[in-house]
Amino acid sequence: MLPAALAAAVVLALCIAYVVRRRRRLSSPTLTLSERTLQRLENTRPLMRPETARAFGIAASELIRDYIEKRFNVVATQRTTEEFLQALLRSSNETLVSHRPLLAEFLQQCDFVKFAGDSLAVTDMESAFQSARRFVLETGEMPIA
Repeated sequence: MLPAALAAAVVLALCIAYVVRRRRRLSSPTLTLSERTLQRLENTRPLMRPETARAFGIAASELIRDYIEKRFNVVATQRTTEEFLQALLRSSNETLVSHRPLLAEFLQQCDFVKFAGDSLAVTDMESAFQSARRFVLETGEMPIA
């Protein structure tokens, strides 16, 4: 009788744990693409030091290009900055075209540190960070009302 009671208690405990876990999963909001991108961008802040400027440039550039591909369904990660910016001139996507100057400045700053091997001042990295953040905020998904 005791083994059966213990087995029933274990099964009951597992069922309760399953229900609690499932409720938590359903109640926690799913992040939008722009929210995930902003979180990933925030995670690059520790790299915003002169000695890790190259790593910051690579990480920030990759995550913004990834965001552009997913948000606007255009190829951004397999093109050079110049190729991407030229394609924007021919694009019919008004949102991307209107943000071209901001994207150009951001991506060129990232390229400078990635390929020239030079370091950026912390203020320059902060400026690039804010440009990327502003781009995501201005082009993010509209909340459903």
